[in-house]
Amino acid sequence: MDTTDGAAASATVVRPPGAARGLLLSCHPGPSCAVTALIAVLAVSSGLSGSRCLLVASAVLAGQLSVGWCNDAFDARRDADARRPGKPVAQGAVSRRAVWGAASAALLLCVALSLACGVAAGAAHLTGVAAAWAYNLRLKATALSWLPYAIGFAALPCLVTLSMPGGAPPAWWVVSAGALLGVAAHLGDVLPDIEDDLRAGVRGLPQRWGPVRSRLLLPVPLVAATAVLVFGPPGGPGGPSVVALAAVALCGTVATAAGAAPRRDGTRRKAALAGTVVVASADVALLLARGSGIA
Repeated sequence: MDTTDGAAASATVVRPPGAARGLLLSCHPGPSCAVTALIAVLAVSSGLSGSRCLLVASAVLAGQLSVGWCNDAFDARRDADARRPGKPVAQGAVSRRAVWGAASAALLLCVALSLACGVAAGAAHLTGVAAAWAYNLRLKATALSWLPYAIGFAALPCLVTLSMPGGAPPAWWVVSAGALLGVAAHLGDVLPDIEDDLRAGVRGLPQRWGPVRSRLLLPVPLVAATAVLVFGPPGGPGGPSVVALAAVALCGTVATAAGAAPRRDGTRRKAALAGTVVVASADVALLLARGSGIA
């Protein structure tokens, strides 16, 4: 039997992706596209013109790309030590220098696109992007690790409303719900990597709490965001909103109970994650349903 072909095939399987593909994967394409799509839909439902919606979405995408590339470039050594999959920079598929260059270019583009939405809108969005960079470079390893997420998510609806004719500021409940969703996103994002982070000396707030407590607390900001979205807008909650809040509270309770499962109980831990996804989806739906009322 010729083992040369087998060895070559094996090498092909484990070969890291090419530089271009590695650069694409290192920008965190899933979250970047999801956040951009959410804000694009929010901009459309808010009544912005097509060109304005495109400008807002482009600014958000540029900001998300800069944050994703900054994260992977800065954490490359730590990711390599932890042998985390899906990290092209850590695997050597693309150089840190190239990713830093892409992050810098995306940041400059984000500044231009954000300010093109208006000075106030641009300042609000760039505040969120700056907070995300501060998280990557420093705050992720501190007890304030939740704060950049809260600021970043709160800034996104500000970009939409301040881009409207007249530059109306967002309603307080929109900003509050965004901040709460940001805290939940932080917990959900960090949760799978808490043990690796602790070994690497990263001690953000979820790492200090530990995986069990973080999993238990994850539904709390999501349910709180739902309550704000239901009771915050003027005119009082309608029947469907109250039903949504009750359903979300139930899902949050189930997720919290399932989150207390031992590590070996994978089924219950998956139920906890599913419950939080349902709650997050309901929150996003409620936010989008408000449409032009967010200002």
